[in-house]
Amino acid sequence: MEKTYFIETYGCQMNVADSELVAGLLQREGYRETKDIARAAAIFVNTCAIREHAEDKVHSRLGEFNRIKKRRPEVIIGVLGCMAQNLKDVLLENKPYVDIILGPDSYRQLPQILHRKTENKTHIVDTKLSRFEVYDDLFPSRREGINAWVSIMRGCDKFCTFCIVPFTRGRERSRSISSITTEVEQAVEDGFVEVTLLGQNVNSYHHEGKEFHDLLEEVAQIPGLRRIRFTSPHPQDVNRTLLETMAGHRNICNSIHFPLQAGSNKILKRMNRTYTREHFVALTDMIRELIPDVGISTDIIVGFPGESEADFQETLDVMNHVQFDSAFTFKYSPRPWTKAAQYSDQVPEEIKQERLERLINLQKKHTLSRNRRLIGKVEWVLVEKESKKSSRQWAGRTDSNKWVIFDKGSAKIKDLVPVRITAAHGVTLQGQQLKMEEAA
Repeated sequence: MEKTYFIETYGCQMNVADSELVAGLLQREGYRETKDIARAAAIFVNTCAIREHAEDKVHSRLGEFNRIKKRRPEVIIGVLGCMAQNLKDVLLENKPYVDIILGPDSYRQLPQILHRKTENKTHIVDTKLSRFEVYDDLFPSRREGINAWVSIMRGCDKFCTFCIVPFTRGRERSRSISSITTEVEQAVEDGFVEVTLLGQNVNSYHHEGKEFHDLLEEVAQIPGLRRIRFTSPHPQDVNRTLLETMAGHRNICNSIHFPLQAGSNKILKRMNRTYTREHFVALTDMIRELIPDVGISTDIIVGFPGESEADFQETLDVMNHVQFDSAFTFKYSPRPWTKAAQYSDQVPEEIKQERLERLINLQKKHTLSRNRRLIGKVEWVLVEKESKKSSRQWAGRTDSNKWVIFDKGSAKIKDLVPVRITAAHGVTLQGQQLKMEEAA
């Protein structure tokens, strides 16, 4: 059988980066990617365990892989990532057709595991967590594109009571600055004009005395790199030095993802978020002071155990003060091994749903209000793709991470062009491209 592989990825951007890492490993062993799952010699699903819904989707997908296996018994099926780490016993017991189960720290073993697998019929499982593995010497295989995801660290030491990441990805450890800059330089050489630096808590980066702001300084010097983004920071590790570094470089985008999670001090303490609402609000005020026209996005969980109506109202109060540009909103979902799953005062599903709808409606108003402030202004937009609604228009993002739709004109993909914002509709802006001299 021809050595071909197919990878399907679920979950966060870190999983996207990990799938690219796995693709690089496979290609160095002579495997070729195929888009046709029916022709793949090896099928991998890179999984997410953050929310129950993501696990349900993977279980459903594995059922489809099983049907392929019944038609082609020689196909190798592998489960990678957080769900492999979390549910290996369930997979071994209930999914006997799964041949390989690898946790996030075991990808380096994949080539030799595939070689062993072709010689015997036993399940191969490796979900050991490492205090040291950062894949510093392994670079990913990326398709051509605009943005390259670059993992700068792995694991998490925060132990939020709702989060399974420390149990599926292990403790924090960071890559060397030289390894990261080498990867970014290669990405630029390969045609990428933007990078997003990734970590579970990206701004807690620490390597040989260097902090996250030191890394940003180094990456910002790389020739040809037009934009630098990063995600996700933890509010506890955001400080003036980091914000001044962002403000001091034109190619570090003036946008920041700043997860609130909850606006009640009681709930924040229960979540073990290590900051208060007052500290969070003070930081957002400082962000807006030091970085003009910044875009601030956030994560918010509703219905955390013990959350009362008054606690939820405090979250809405913080939202009204900060006026986030956008928000990723979730109903609390109990995860195994986490402290929050053990609380006895779980919030009923119908209350969680009702609060989520109220929160989403408020955020829609804030998003529209923030976007309308840009009408009449000129924004530099990086052209990323054709608009879904019209083949005559481009879609691109502003420095502050807002999507803009405008007529194509002479612009091309990867161009950075001045666009005057003419309208705001929900999360999307409409604009008119200007000539360079008009933007001066």
